[in-house]
Amino acid sequence: MPKPHISYVPLEDMDERMQEEMHRCAREGTPRPESSAVRAHAPNAFWAFADSWQSTFHSGVCDHAIKDLCRVYISRTVKCEFCGNQRSEKAIKAGLEEMQYDDLLNFEKSDRYDERQKAALSYAEAIAWGMPADEEGFWARLHQNFSEPELVELGCAIALTFGQQSWIRLLGIDHHQYMPGTDASMAPGFRTAEELAESKASADYWATGTPS
Repeated sequence: MPKPHISYVPLEDMDERMQEEMHRCAREGTPRPESSAVRAHAPNAFWAFADSWQSTFHSGVCDHAIKDLCRVYISRTVKCEFCGNQRSEKAIKAGLEEMQYDDLLNFEKSDRYDERQKAALSYAEAIAWGMPADEEGFWARLHQNFSEPELVELGCAIALTFGQQSWIRLLGIDHHQYMPGTDASMAPGFRTAEELAESKASADYWATGTPS
């Protein structure tokens, strides 16, 4: 098993509160334990991310399922495999279907998203790649679909995941390497180490295959 470029902090070296958060990561996912075990080298960074993620991604005024679509869009667009192979169980319980993750990079042309979801994804696209040429129309679309508190929260959640995923993809971490034995928030086909290896070797694996 390849080693991460920044080591995982052993669970026994963490204080009780941090260990509790690590067990939550293993039990509930998003984030999974591996990325949190790297952040644990700097407890201030560990808690800054954990607290911000809880308040902007898991909680808040904007639909959680929309935030998860934007999170996975960022995963796909920056090719963060670690994050892209996770799903939010809360979003799934809210009715988000696995096939809705498949067309994220072609969301404008897809019939799998409603107008509100497409507006949110255009927001994620703009944060990642820059403002579209029709700036006035872009903002009109967002204001038609979201309140200003929702736009602030969604923007902060997208920006946080964009920064974290751009960093995480460099770390060389993968699932089932730390606190193994749980499949919380793993995408179908990635719930065990064996499934993960098989899915990554597939010709249509999203990070290496040609989009349909």
